[in-house]
Amino acid sequence: MIINSMTRRLWLYRASGALLLAKSKAAVQLGVPDWNLHLDADPRAVEKAASLGFAGVQISFGRRLVDDKMPVDHPEIIAAYLAASKQYSLPIDGTCVDRLHDNGLKSDPLATRWVLDAIRLTHALSVRVLLLPFFGRWAIETQGEKNRVADSLRELAPEAEKAGVILGLEDTISAEDNVRIMDRVGSKNVLVYYDVGNSTKAGFDPAQEIRWLGKDRICQIHLKDNPHWLGEGPIQFAPILQAIRDIGWGGWVNLETDIPSGPLDVGLRRNLDYIRGLMQSQA
Repeated sequence: MIINSMTRRLWLYRASGALLLAKSKAAVQLGVPDWNLHLDADPRAVEKAASLGFAGVQISFGRRLVDDKMPVDHPEIIAAYLAASKQYSLPIDGTCVDRLHDNGLKSDPLATRWVLDAIRLTHALSVRVLLLPFFGRWAIETQGEKNRVADSLRELAPEAEKAGVILGLEDTISAEDNVRIMDRVGSKNVLVYYDVGNSTKAGFDPAQEIRWLGKDRICQIHLKDNPHWLGEGPIQFAPILQAIRDIGWGGWVNLETDIPSGPLDVGLRRNLDYIRGLMQSQA
């Protein structure tokens, strides 16, 4: 379907993206989280992501409860997302149960409820990957916390398997520790949601960890170097993209990038252009 408001630049973005996919060893597609569009839990994020030239959008289910439910947990909101995705020919590439920032899975009993609800909603949206965040006071730190998280995930995994949903762990621990959690869970539906910015700040080498994890342990990837523009901070993205390419990983890479200055739309396109340029140089 042709979108009347789509600019010539957007068509060029998509054409260049298709060329990169055709040349790459595995299909890597570039999306954007709705919170970086400043449209958290808002179906308008689909149109915005399309207008900026992204190939997909990762949506959050929202933190402020509405009728004791996450904001997206209403049939009319789900319908609006599905309609927008169809209208703008833009996939919802992933979801995020951001309520875990308030009720963390490592120790809060309410967390299980939100993850189960998020699995149901992710399935209703026909989406494959659900991000589970572990940050702030809910960050995984001790071995006991790692074990408790794994045990909680073991209880949740059967529902994820039944729904065909991957639970993606985004945290600040090492790749090895994430895999130990995954091994304790023992489910093919619990994988790593690898964030290069979080890992770098925690003292790890993203390219090295991505190579160590291999293509089968990563469900999705976040690229960022906040608060910097991509390519102007300490993180070197060329080796990271090369590592992704070398392991033959294919999937959604979402640009979770801050905009240091200027209009949001211009800044998001700038970061998108930078990553596309690197992908083109390695194709």
